[in-house]
Amino acid sequence: MKLRIAILASVAFTTAAIGAPRLAPAPGAQVTTAALPLHVGGRVVQRDGDAVRQWPGTYFEATFRGSAALLKVGTGDVRLHVLIDGVTVDDLVKPAPGLYRVDGLAPGRHIVRVEVASESQSSPTQFGGIYPADGGRALPPPSPRARQIEFIGDSHTVGYGNTATKRDCTEGEVWQTTDTSQGIAGLLGRQYDADYAVNAISGRGIVRNYDGFAADTLPIAYPFALFDHSASATPAGWHPQVIVIALGTNDFSTPLKAGEPWSDRAALDAAYVTRYAAFVRDLRRANPDAQIVLWATELVDGEILREAGKVVASLRSTGDRRVGLVPVTGLAFSGCHAHPSLADDKRIAAAIDTYLAAQPTVWRR
Repeated sequence: MKLRIAILASVAFTTAAIGAPRLAPAPGAQVTTAALPLHVGGRVVQRDGDAVRQWPGTYFEATFRGSAALLKVGTGDVRLHVLIDGVTVDDLVKPAPGLYRVDGLAPGRHIVRVEVASESQSSPTQFGGIYPADGGRALPPPSPRARQIEFIGDSHTVGYGNTATKRDCTEGEVWQTTDTSQGIAGLLGRQYDADYAVNAISGRGIVRNYDGFAADTLPIAYPFALFDHSASATPAGWHPQVIVIALGTNDFSTPLKAGEPWSDRAALDAAYVTRYAAFVRDLRRANPDAQIVLWATELVDGEILREAGKVVASLRSTGDRRVGLVPVTGLAFSGCHAHPSLADDKRIAAAIDTYLAAQPTVWRR
């Protein structure tokens, strides 16, 4: 009994001494070692030692042995989830550039993961890396996962306002409640233990953006790592077995206006089908063995789903048997500005999962 009491006392003392992991600014800290090698999910460009990124859902992973680490955050408004060994420690919301310290960890091996939750459509953000602190030492980064999934789309894929509890949101509330990591990409990535890339921009379509506003459509933006076209997207080792696409909401959800290129709705429909099919064929040439999944909602009186179905029929008629359509119905659209909520995201992910479960060779290389 005395031995048991002694052991319990020792455990209690150790727990109290270590405490819970903490994340805080470290204005007086200095980096004295090289950055930990990173495993990166999503498109980034290396500039002056920083990872510059703009597409949503980017994540950085590193491994070290020790009890504390430093994160170097660069310029740009961003919301970051910081996780240690798979458990969220805290968020950094629009952090000032500089160093941030994670400590309170038990000595030993730890995996740090930094996830971008917010959308960065207006400008890129920079991440300067992860560093061991207090005498910690670098370990090899987590290995790339055997499974890879790419998500291409608009705000429904971004996770626009998906954590909100209301539809009527200010611009600031949309930014704060957008969380790509809790959207369909994060859900399916975790379910399949897959690396994922999210190549989606809110408001963009196949041939027409929301309300006809002037900006790159998604197929035009897609080849670039940054939205200003200053760097091409050439991610090494990226060969997704699954490509999930949802585009059309912005093409069809607002009426045509005078001066737009299409004379009527039928002309818009035809242009959408032609361009979407061409975009998927480009993806197919780059990913000859991937299972390509188009999903669509019943919004706009079923027009999105109907036209996406025509795209799949066109592709299959020319011999592509590894492309399919997933209709998604019954969504509440209770997020900001009538976007999918977290519950809706789970419903979408479940529909895609059901489809993939029926494809027995989907994960084979």
